[in-house]
Amino acid sequence: MGLARTRSVALLGVDGHTVEVEAHLGSGPAGLTLVGLPDTALREARDRIRAAVVNSGESWPEEHITVSLSPASLPKRGSGFDLAIATAILGAHGTIPAEAIHGAVFLAELGLDGRTRPVDGVLPAVLAAVRAGHTSFVVTRGNAAEARLVPDVEVIDVATLGELLARIRGDPVTIPFIDDEPEPGPGTSRPARRPDLSEVLGQPIARRAVEIAAAGAHHLMMVGPPGTGKSLLAERLPTVLPPLTRAESIEVTAVHSVAGTLPKNEPLITQAPFCAPHHTATRAAIVGGGSSTRLRPGCVSLAHRGALFLDEAPEFGRGVLDSLRQPLESGEVIVSRSAATVCFPARFLLVLAANPCPCGRSGNACTCSSPQRRRYLGRLSGPLLDRVDLKVELHPVSHAELLADRAYAESSATVAERVVQARDRASRRLAATPWTTNAEIPGSDLRRDHPVDPAALRILGAALERGEISARGVDRTIRLAWTLCDLAGRDRPGIDDTAFAFALWSGRTP
Repeated sequence: MGLARTRSVALLGVDGHTVEVEAHLGSGPAGLTLVGLPDTALREARDRIRAAVVNSGESWPEEHITVSLSPASLPKRGSGFDLAIATAILGAHGTIPAEAIHGAVFLAELGLDGRTRPVDGVLPAVLAAVRAGHTSFVVTRGNAAEARLVPDVEVIDVATLGELLARIRGDPVTIPFIDDEPEPGPGTSRPARRPDLSEVLGQPIARRAVEIAAAGAHHLMMVGPPGTGKSLLAERLPTVLPPLTRAESIEVTAVHSVAGTLPKNEPLITQAPFCAPHHTATRAAIVGGGSSTRLRPGCVSLAHRGALFLDEAPEFGRGVLDSLRQPLESGEVIVSRSAATVCFPARFLLVLAANPCPCGRSGNACTCSSPQRRRYLGRLSGPLLDRVDLKVELHPVSHAELLADRAYAESSATVAERVVQARDRASRRLAATPWTTNAEIPGSDLRRDHPVDPAALRILGAALERGEISARGVDRTIRLAWTLCDLAGRDRPGIDDTAFAFALWSGRTP
């Protein structure tokens, strides 16, 4: 009889939990029993591991094998436990020294021929194991760069189970050549051209709104007929957002690692992400969901620290749109199932785009009646629009206007520099608080710690009396005024700032 232990990590959302993998060889009919709340993919590991061990030139124990995944009450899913289970079984059999594998964390799937294969969620798994005090990790080559994003850890990357066993025994290691990369097609070596804000001509107010949204992390809505540049502006918003800090990059990369959407050759995401789901997307696709054992992040989490663009927003389901209200306020989304509750980060900049009516045509060409127009835009609920700080209407432009605007359209680099300076001013002002942008400040703290001149608030007071703005809208307009102030380099918002902020909030810009 033999006993050996290794470790792996179980993921619930982006939170990892260290799992102790114990293998025991005892009397009884030959076979493998797996206990500890494994899912279907994990139960199938029995056949994968046996084939991988045999095809690696090792003998399979002809005894009754019991593998326990502890804590037993924690759901485990996926194939990332394969390598940990295989090494524990071989350690219990005496094929390798049991003490040599006890301290490491193993994260890899095994193929039937003994090759190791990448798994999703390696970065959050390594981060969780480091918090639990572990510093040594064994992963497949495809996950090595991602695992090494965590500082001060030892990462051993192996291509096959046989290579790992040779390392543990101290035998000479022959690294096999395994070419899993697809042949590059024609033109694949050329880097993709990044869009630029200067390419959107004839819409100076909308370009200014994009700059303001980026500077203060304010949500933006654009209304206009097709062809006026709504999608172009939304796609160029990430180009003027500041680069992610190291901590933000790790946050964003962890979410995309769990979702399996990391770029293959660039494991660390350093630029603000951009997510643009189709209007047929379900609520689970937008906010996250899935089965009890497979909860996946939705678009709001894939857009964390970046922008979420909903084109043709009124075409989205009413329930889908209203499900955005909670993450817009809290910066996170909680997905609950019977077996688990998972919290995904979701602090994103929302960009809505809509046609003015169902037909999408403007002026005399429109065939929609007034009730049809109201019903169409009425699909966007008041509580959702109340959370959108900037509302801009785009109009068709003439050829002459396009030519004239070329001299005034600034590049993304120029605008991004002003955005960084505005955010620096805001972060210095908010240095003693947990917030870094104007859009994040709660209304009570905003009024108490950052009061605005009473004369500058008169226009908002009058609008509140007329019922043109809500109390939440007043707070959001003041935040917007602070962003205008930061972009202009002033110390405190004035009457012009609050007036322009109210015009942007209410959608009354010229």
